[in-house]
Amino acid sequence: MPTITIKAAEGDRYIEFESGRSLREVLDSTPFRVRSGCRGTGACGLCRVQIIGDGAAEPNPAELIYLSEKQIASGMRLACQIWPEGNLQVSIPRRESAASWRAMAARSRVFPVVSSSLPECPGEPYGVAIDLGTTHISISFYCLSTGQWFAGRRGLNPQRTHGTDIMARLVAAHESPETALALRRSVVDAIGSAIMDVATSEGICGEQVVKAALVGNTAMLGLLSGRNSHLLLQPSYWMRPIDCLPEDPGELRADWGIHPEAQVEILRPLAGFVGSDLLAGVFAEKLIEDEPGKLFIDFGTNSEISLWDGETLWVTSAAGGPAFEGCGISCGSPAEPGAIYRVCVSGQAGPELAQRDGSGCVPAVFKSNAAGLDLEFRTIDDDNPLGLCGSGIIDLIACLLESGVITRMGRFSSGVPNATILLLNGDRQALQLTKRDVDVFQRAKAAIFSGVKVLLAKAAMSEREIRSVFVAGAFGRFLNRESAAAVGLLPELGEKTPKGAVELCGNSALKGCEELLMSPGAADAIEDLRNRARIVNLAQCEEFDDFFLEGLYLGRWAGHNVDRQ
Repeated sequence: MPTITIKAAEGDRYIEFESGRSLREVLDSTPFRVRSGCRGTGACGLCRVQIIGDGAAEPNPAELIYLSEKQIASGMRLACQIWPEGNLQVSIPRRESAASWRAMAARSRVFPVVSSSLPECPGEPYGVAIDLGTTHISISFYCLSTGQWFAGRRGLNPQRTHGTDIMARLVAAHESPETALALRRSVVDAIGSAIMDVATSEGICGEQVVKAALVGNTAMLGLLSGRNSHLLLQPSYWMRPIDCLPEDPGELRADWGIHPEAQVEILRPLAGFVGSDLLAGVFAEKLIEDEPGKLFIDFGTNSEISLWDGETLWVTSAAGGPAFEGCGISCGSPAEPGAIYRVCVSGQAGPELAQRDGSGCVPAVFKSNAAGLDLEFRTIDDDNPLGLCGSGIIDLIACLLESGVITRMGRFSSGVPNATILLLNGDRQALQLTKRDVDVFQRAKAAIFSGVKVLLAKAAMSEREIRSVFVAGAFGRFLNRESAAAVGLLPELGEKTPKGAVELCGNSALKGCEELLMSPGAADAIEDLRNRARIVNLAQCEEFDDFFLEGLYLGRWAGHNVDRQ
């Protein structure tokens, strides 16, 4: 039987395999998983390996899109495009890891003491709020006897090994009951391990968790419960309610290692691709209070958008793809240590970017000359650059657009050879921006643009009537508001609106879930939101195509109809 030799820092590892499977499939059954976001179709370019010596066939067209001639000459390949027949030696530059939990910064939120009847437990009672996201899982612990925040964790959703986008996971679950079970098991176990991580590090036991609340998008809830997630593959269900909650949420208590009689509440989603995470976020940001003209956008592979007109909460979802999460782009990276989150022309960072997260620490700066521009790059945790996450991609395109390197139609200027810009030498590979990368970003941006424009049309409002924009999700953590407006991702607000009218609200879904966990009236208030919501299916809107084409242009909203070059 042929053998794959994994060359790793901890020593060589030998894996026997049978032919007929891709290298990615072989590695996925071992601790040496590779990153993947497209279920092995070659569409994401993440599963890079280095082949040492001979043994692999010539690269195919999918690999030539993501790998340069120099990389291929060095042995760099895509694992999903290699079907080994004989012995092979492989080095894996970026291994996929299981969910690893990082502590959240302390939160100052304090709620009234929870007085509802709770089961007796050994010690102080705790509650946990859980945001089950496509890319990340976040949890918050609260002490129920004091109402104070206790601890929190955030980590990657381990389902990513089956695809970075929602549809890839849904297809995988639909095609194979075994894969569906693996997807469910991985995320249930991940939540349990996050709870255990807090318990062991903070000196409590799992049985002290007597209450849990969970929100998530519809697909994640369906995969968690194992119920009806396949309906999301049918367009007729994309904007219809789907029964996707566990029939008995209490069954999760044992899986999570919490109190055997703990109260477990999972907030049902609004519709097919409008999850309970949106409801929780809209509730947390008090969108329907005060004046109309509030816009809420939760950026992601499936971006959810809400607009409050004073009477109705207009809601839709836009399938922009994973570009905002740094996937599907040759120089992209998820928002993790080493991801470039900020790009600017040297000397133009501005005082707001000199420090990060209130730590008072000046971030490390990586510099290069790209397309005649002296650029500065900053990375998460100051690690060596791995790639650009969503906010970094937006900054980069804004810089190139302002300098004329990229036109409003997304074309490179004549001074850019081969329509490729070398940005800098990353930690493990050269990072470069291609015309295809710009195209991917333009389509993602156009999806958001058209979603907002459709909702404005339904509400009989103009963009000038938008008073405030709430940007939710991990994407908004590092977003530069000016760059987002410059490329046309966000509308520019009028002079009469407050200076901070574009609010980066972070994980609003988790904040709303904390309210659900700790505030007795939160569930009723969220139901009121549900009753005020009107769901709009973009696929059934005649004006969508025109808006989408308009949104492809790079530049500020006010100028989308002029000076198109």
